[in-house]
Amino acid sequence: MILRADPSVATLLRYHRNPHHQADSGTHGEGDLRHGRGGEDLVLPVPLGTTVIDEDGTTIADLVEEGEEVLAVAGGRGGRGNAAFVNPGNRAPAIAEQGEYGRSAWFILEMKLLADAALVGFPNAGKSTFISRVSAAKPKIADYPFTTLEPNLGVVSFDGREFVLADIPGLIEGASGGKGLGHEFLRHTERARVLVYLLDPSPLQEASPREQLEILRREVADYSDELSERPSLVVLNKSDLPEAEPVGEALQVSALTGEGLKEALHAIADLAEQAEKQAPERVGFVLHRPLGPEFKVAKDGDVWVVSGIAAERAVSFADLTVAEAADMAARRLARIGVDEALREAGAEEGDEVRIGDLSFEFLVGYDEEE
Repeated sequence: MILRADPSVATLLRYHRNPHHQADSGTHGEGDLRHGRGGEDLVLPVPLGTTVIDEDGTTIADLVEEGEEVLAVAGGRGGRGNAAFVNPGNRAPAIAEQGEYGRSAWFILEMKLLADAALVGFPNAGKSTFISRVSAAKPKIADYPFTTLEPNLGVVSFDGREFVLADIPGLIEGASGGKGLGHEFLRHTERARVLVYLLDPSPLQEASPREQLEILRREVADYSDELSERPSLVVLNKSDLPEAEPVGEALQVSALTGEGLKEALHAIADLAEQAEKQAPERVGFVLHRPLGPEFKVAKDGDVWVVSGIAAERAVSFADLTVAEAADMAARRLARIGVDEALREAGAEEGDEVRIGDLSFEFLVGYDEEE
């Protein structure tokens, strides 16, 4: 499975909705000079700026340019047919290898840049209504706080312009100190180029729009000095309400009626474009780690368990009841050091050894040449 940076992909939502992806396995080798088919590559496109984190918490790639890719999980290797085992002493071997199943693993995909702009406001300020009005995003909308618990992303397209807008869950006073889900919400805010402070003049809010703006800016600054210096603009939502009064240079809009939305979108797009031009260049990377041990030996009760791709490949014959295949598997295991490792671990002749789904009796003294 390969993860590849693709500029045509804007978000990681497809992987949030469907986290399971599976590539083909290899097929078995056969007689009549036929090798098995190798597993097909599964290429998954991700947005530019995606970081890939493995199960150990190690960042294995930061894919920032078109075409950058990382091999996340190796696919199945096709089994070799009998032609691969022809030698001067055996012109017609009766053995073939099994194809491999692909490996499986979990990865965390995270976009350092979640959106061009993020809506920041108190719960119930109308952020979800705003994003649903200006994009195809369909967030849950209700008249009670904390309707939004995860960021909603929408691609805003208008007048030949386009940008990604995020509806960030509502902030509350004390968020920077971890109150509520503050740290999680502010972390999402940190991943936008531009902050749009959305104010609510309705009686649903205990604080006035001016007080809301002061609190929001304070919470952002307390969380991160860098975030507080991010380009921002102020938008007063619900301007159709009688309580709505101008707040400084805040743009006045009504997400419900559409009043002032076009002007606000142009202002957001202008600021996002300017921020993108001024952003420092980001260099991607793919972490190349040394291969781990080819196999491991462990004791499970009275059974010795040998795990690892090298050991599994050594015994990957289509039919180990064929003496020729069994003998070759034993020589392979001896050659890669499995016999020696078992002896050093304390295995004795006659002990049961398990490799994958196969069980063997531990014997010594095989010739290590194929």
